[in-house]
Amino acid sequence: MSAKYRTNLPQLNGKTFLTDGGIETTLIFHDGLDLPLFSAFVLLDGGDELAALKAYFERYAAIARENETGFILESPTWRASHGWGAQLGYSVTQIADYNRRAIDLMQTIRDAYETDATPMPISGCIGPQGDGYSPETMMSAEAAQAYHTHQVETFARTDADMVTAITMTYAEEAIGITRAAQSAGMPVVISFTVETDGKLPSGQPLHDTIMQVDAATNYGPVYYMINCAHPTHFEQVLTGAWVERIRGLRANASTMSHAELDEAEELDAGDPVDLGYRYNLLKDRLPNLTVLGGCCGTDHRHIEEIYRAYS
Repeated sequence: MSAKYRTNLPQLNGKTFLTDGGIETTLIFHDGLDLPLFSAFVLLDGGDELAALKAYFERYAAIARENETGFILESPTWRASHGWGAQLGYSVTQIADYNRRAIDLMQTIRDAYETDATPMPISGCIGPQGDGYSPETMMSAEAAQAYHTHQVETFARTDADMVTAITMTYAEEAIGITRAAQSAGMPVVISFTVETDGKLPSGQPLHDTIMQVDAATNYGPVYYMINCAHPTHFEQVLTGAWVERIRGLRANASTMSHAELDEAEELDAGDPVDLGYRYNLLKDRLPNLTVLGGCCGTDHRHIEEIYRAYS
């Protein structure tokens, strides 16, 4: 085991990096796959489903290589914590194995697609302990650290270069994950989601949340991201020196709220060209933005348009 970039993440050097789009919505609505509880990691069991998962990532890796831009391989493990695993009938040991196999898949893709012009750090993806849209039950920072330590430490024993906590809905869970990563010696990225008013589902303003996490962890996250929201939901709050801590964006294709998306029976893929335009408008507001990806409803078409508009 030898993590290639763990001590020198290349996306911190100013080069543009792409990452993938909305993995779960793509696999469900475009590929017709069954993801119980939105769990993409179950596809790692093999056969046609594993082939579809591999093809999903290869499509994006090829886009990055063709454009000679970096690419972050975000593992399909958003639901692969022990709590969600238990709901699906998996033991802690089985969940650890899924996380390891997910990183192995990312390594296989990196071996096939990485070039000197297209560095590909591997990120172990961590999701929230609860619902990604609504923090109905909020843990303390200490409880969150205890809950997420198992997955973080599993990634630390693989070739993962970093961990990324995606769709965080309140500060304390982000603090707990950051502390777990610090204890394991893993670089950590925190990605918050916001509602249509630019505030977290907890009601806390984004800038207050980032400042709280930084204060509680001695600026532990290497950077922050925003995901699972349309740019029109948060562009108005991106003012002040704190925005320099935001380096990544994985926006939704749809302008719908989380509540509306939760009830939608059809995929809202939005307008890829307009989404690229919206990313470009954020250049002045987010001076350190270098990691460009998508979330719900986005696919490779959106990522291509985002890169075209932003580059």
